[in-house]
Amino acid sequence: MTSLTDTTMPDDQLPTDPDVQVGDPARTMRPVHLRWRYLGLVALGGAAGTALRDLISTAFPAHHGVSWAIFWINITGALLLGVLLEALAHRGPDAGRRRTLRLLVGTGVLGGFTTYSTLAVSTAGLFLDGRALAGTGYALLTVLAGAVATAIGLTVAGWIRPDRTEHTA
Repeated sequence: MTSLTDTTMPDDQLPTDPDVQVGDPARTMRPVHLRWRYLGLVALGGAAGTALRDLISTAFPAHHGVSWAIFWINITGALLLGVLLEALAHRGPDAGRRRTLRLLVGTGVLGGFTTYSTLAVSTAGLFLDGRALAGTGYALLTVLAGAVATAIGLTVAGWIRPDRTEHTA
């Protein structure tokens, strides 16, 4: 019996559909989300991001049911994620070091740093306290500001990306 394990098969030789059978099962690769190495990177980054979020939110507790620390954490995380993903996309395919960096920093650190659940709990708390307008405003402001921050991050990373035309002769 052959088990599915990580192999060194290049990404361009993988089947387009990961559920399709390939000729040699020993050369079949597990999807990225099932590989222990990548799971470990995400877990390590997630622990670091969550710890950082906890330090910041403890230092700046919620005021009148609104956690402005969490608001700024989410906005900063959206901005940094936009910068990271755009910068990585312009440097080549999602493989090797770029994939490792995306999973460790993007999915792990920034995924652990930002928090949709605390936004939802804060919003629900405002609604339960009879402050529906404040709850609606907080939720909308967070989502819209996050979208704007992501767009700014994408734009900034586009400005600072390396110019590949200089290196071709």
